Amino acid sequence: MVESRRSTGPKHATEAGIRQHIGMTTILLLTLSNIFMTFAWYGHLKYRHAPLFKVIVISWLIAFAEYCFQVPANRIGSYEFTTAQLKTIQEVITLTVFSIFSVLYLREPLKWNYFVGFAMMIGAVAVIFKKW
Repeated sequence: MVESRRSTGPKHATEAGIRQHIGMTTILLLTLSNIFMTFAWYGHLKYRHAPLFKVIVISWLIAFAEYCFQVPANRIGSYEFTTAQLKTIQEVITLTVFSIFSVLYLREPLKWNYFVGFAMMIGAVAVIFKKW
């Protein structure tokens, strides 16, 4: 008796490769965008003596760079992910980037309740990405 196998020919390999490329490109661009946005939103807290107007202008310039990564990330990612999935990926990346930024740049400790909250968000990710 011969086992029936699903075709794993070049077409399926190419589709899988493209899907993986889209996913990784989306995650990379979202990560870069979140690094810029975290600095735009929170980087100035290290320089509280700086004039507010100056901080706003600098933050807007940094945010422009963020948009140069965010918009393509969402456009590219929309070929593989739903909008809810894109937003979920972005939020997980945001928390990861912010946690690293908070500890290394702002020198603020991560507390146990932050980890509990992050674990709950991982549960949300599982629910959103589950094929129901």
